[in-house]
Amino acid sequence: MKQIAFLILFFLFVSVTCAQQNLGTIDFPATGKEAAQPHFLRGVLLLHSFEYPDAREAFEEAIKLDPDFVMAYWGAAMTHTHPIWMEQNLQDARAILNKLDPSLEERQKKATTAREKAWLATVEVLYGEGTKEERDLKYEKAMAELANAYSNDLEASVFHALSVLGTAHQGRDFRIYMKAAGILEEAYQKAPNHPGILHYMIHCYDDPVHATLGLRPARKYAKVAGAAAHAQHMPSHIFLALGLWDDVVSSNDVSWKVADERVNTKKLGLEERGYHYLYWLQYGYLQQGRYNDARKTLAIMEEDAKKSPTSRILWHLIRMRAAQIIETGQWDGDAIAITADASKVRPAVAAVHFFASGYAALKRKDISEARKNLVELQGLIKKSSEDAGESHHGMAAPRNYPLDPKTLEIMTEELDAGILFAEGKREEAIEKMKKAASVESALTFEFGPPEIVKPSHELLGEMLLEMKKAPEAQISFEQALERA
Repeated sequence: MKQIAFLILFFLFVSVTCAQQNLGTIDFPATGKEAAQPHFLRGVLLLHSFEYPDAREAFEEAIKLDPDFVMAYWGAAMTHTHPIWMEQNLQDARAILNKLDPSLEERQKKATTAREKAWLATVEVLYGEGTKEERDLKYEKAMAELANAYSNDLEASVFHALSVLGTAHQGRDFRIYMKAAGILEEAYQKAPNHPGILHYMIHCYDDPVHATLGLRPARKYAKVAGAAAHAQHMPSHIFLALGLWDDVVSSNDVSWKVADERVNTKKLGLEERGYHYLYWLQYGYLQQGRYNDARKTLAIMEEDAKKSPTSRILWHLIRMRAAQIIETGQWDGDAIAITADASKVRPAVAAVHFFASGYAALKRKDISEARKNLVELQGLIKKSSEDAGESHHGMAAPRNYPLDPKTLEIMTEELDAGILFAEGKREEAIEKMKKAASVESALTFEFGPPEIVKPSHELLGEMLLEMKKAPEAQISFEQALERA
């Protein structure tokens, strides 16, 4: 009885410690030395908030304190898969498992309970044989079996839901996302303040159709896991989908500051800054009409790009420059002069740069300059089929972008149509724009600032309005609002 009482008190202590670190609380018993336990739980909490590098540090500290802590190896390996972003570093993940033991059979023997053997078996599937897509599907099945076998293990259900989201290989699929949501809604009834449940629910409902369902977790998640920059940012996905711009701005202002505090505390390089949050903050400012504040965020990107013109930094500079130009309508403003080496980013991102430059030139009635940018866009179409891309989150492993060729095609068609419109070939331009809008309508919903920097339905509506076709323009604007 004394031993049981001690264990209860110990786990309560660990939970309180993690709560004090402001990452949330979870109940995830694992066999390991007492000194290593808080680091393990911290690692899992950081996993739930997608703070992968810091999670890895926590798991590595647990392993340092207890080299036989099997579940700490599981956690460290898990930091190398980012399901929502379709990223994975297979080599490094396998290297971690090999540190536990090079033999799969011997690794299983080191797990001392049937439950932990089952947990370890799931990660063996995730990093086993087959393509990433094949392993994602097998892993989801393995997580479902684990969750069914240990129905009282809430973490099994939560990680199962995340594994479901990791099977959406072709972009947002409502069937997949709602399957995950069903698992999470049931788990939410048991643990309404669980950081992983709140986080993954936001992802499930992160589109204009389901966003209202995401307000519950969005209003709670940042408070539950306030020390995680990603937890501060994620609620803004729901806020943006609902047009709650004050909330978008406040959310990303905090996440940008929390991320920079981490960079300064750990003395990290520029690459580790939270540019994703800065981009969303700028977009929020633009929607509020706070153009000067938005320009200040772009100035930060300009300065950092001069110091370190890496692909991740240039990705954000290009998108933020384009947003500043398109959303403000300052066609000859100082953002036009910002340059970026478009060869360092994937074609669909380079297209954003050339489209914004070309569209601004059209608005200045400089058709010759617009045509130069159209030629650049057309050249990118040929290159795009050979390029796999890089994550806008800047993670280590590449991800595929199934939407890239389509977004590139749409922006090229938009600029081409804009040139035709400027030349007086308006009916031809409208037909081209209708085709572009039709292609965009067939795409799955994305989230956040638009991938197509000037949404095609919006541009079509503006053209129709200029032709005095208000009823048709209204339909097009309404279609734009349905998507964003």
